[in-house]
This record gives sequence, C-alpha cells and structure tokens, in this order.
Amino acid sequence: MTPGWILDIFAAIMLVVAAVSAARLVAARPWQPGAVVTDTDISHLLMGIAMAGMLTASLTTLPNGAWVAVFAVLTAWFGYRVVRDYRASGARALAVGHCAPHLVHSAAMVYMFSAITAPAASSAGMGGMSGMSTLHVPTLAFVFALILIGYTVWDLDQLSGLRAGLTVAVAGQASPALMVAQAGAVGTEIGAGAAAGPGADGLAAGPSAGSGEAGSGGTTARGRSGAMLVLDSPGTVVGCRIAMGVTMSLMLIIMI
Repeated sequence: MTPGWILDIFAAIMLVVAAVSAARLVAARPWQPGAVVTDTDISHLLMGIAMAGMLTASLTTLPNGAWVAVFAVLTAWFGYRVVRDYRASGARALAVGHCAPHLVHSAAMVYMFSAITAPAASSAGMGGMSGMSTLHVPTLAFVFALILIGYTVWDLDQLSGLRAGLTVAVAGQASPALMVAQAGAVGTEIGAGAAAGPGADGLAAGPSAGSGEAGSGGTTARGRSGAMLVLDSPGTVVGCRIAMGVTMSLMLIIMI
C-alpha cells in the first residue's frame, strides 16, 4: 500500500496548483472588457480540486459522476482545440502544442473517475487512494501514464528557458515583446501571437484577446511587480502542468 503521507503531499501540491490557477483567473479580471480567461487555468483549477479529493478522502468534493461530466466537457473542448491546431499547424500541434497535453489530462480524468473499482469507488468520490483502489482496463491506464510522462519530460525541457527569461524580466531588463516571444516558443497562453489565429489560447471575455504577459489596456512587463510577472509567466503555467502530469501519472501507476 502507498503510505498515506505521500498521498497527502501530492494532494497538497494539487491544492497549490488549484490556488495558483484561481489567482491567475482573478488577476485576469474577467469582469473587464477585453479580459482573457484561459481554458488552461480553468482546467488546472478543476483538476487540482478533483485530484486532491482522489488522493485524500477528506478533500473529496463532487460525486464521481459529476466529475466525469465536468472532464468530459473539458475533453471535448480541448479535442476541438487540438483539431483546430492540427488543421493550422499539422502534426506539430500534437507534439508541441499546449492543447494536446490538456486533452490527455482531461481524458485521463474521465477514465479514472469512470473506471475506478472497489473498495474506493463510491457516490461521494474515490474516497482516497490508500484503500488500494484499482482501475478497469489497466492497459489503458498504462498508456495514459506513458503519454503523460512523455509530455512532462518535454515540459521540463522547456521550463529552463522560460525560467531564464522570467529572471531577466523581473530584473527589468526584458521587454514585453521578449516575454511574448518566449511564451510563444512553447505554445502557452499567448492569445495575440498564437499561430492558430485570434483567441486560440484563451477564452476572451471581450473583443480583445491579449496575452497574460502583455496584458490588456497597454500594461507592460516593466510596469508590473515581480510577483505579478511570476504569476502571469508562462513558466508558471508550465510548472502547474508538470505538477499535474507527475501526480496524474503516479495515480495511474498506483491504481494499475
């Protein structure tokens, strides 16, 4: 059996991811015209809450069926995004596009909540994983884990470059254009510079879809605090995605 304290640590990490995603959503000021609310942050917020409940019974929120419905909608949404990116960029969208990992994450969540077996399965959630819950069709769990590990390794490779760019920006030596260029290199939340067209990387709450790095209303990187630069950095998004991928892979492997 997996020690409960290890699961509690990963549950805490998931709550941190959810909190960071919630903070990013609030910082986007969706109530203002032209604000950008990214589907990535919404996905990370929901997954963080759901996965914390999977790992620790006391953090369980919604019933399994409700989470299946939530992540089925996210799977359909990111599936649409991947198809659109594929039409614009070809197979590259599956390898380096930021929507493909989120599609796999969402589909894996649907699978885990649908395929969970006794003793952890219940109408109130998975009840924590310390009860040695297993999954139907374990081969599918193994395939999901391998894909998630692959995307996580790729994200780790990209994170070093993003971290270097953020360090320079926080020191006041980088321009907004540099930040946008670095973010675009890994296909993160850059609405205005996305290859797939306007609004490809976020849900615009108004007529203008700018990136979190450039900001709306003419805000620049030089005029923002270091804390806000870190929060809005594409590296923060990639870091949350890495934490999500590692935790989800661990959960799948434990339940095989």
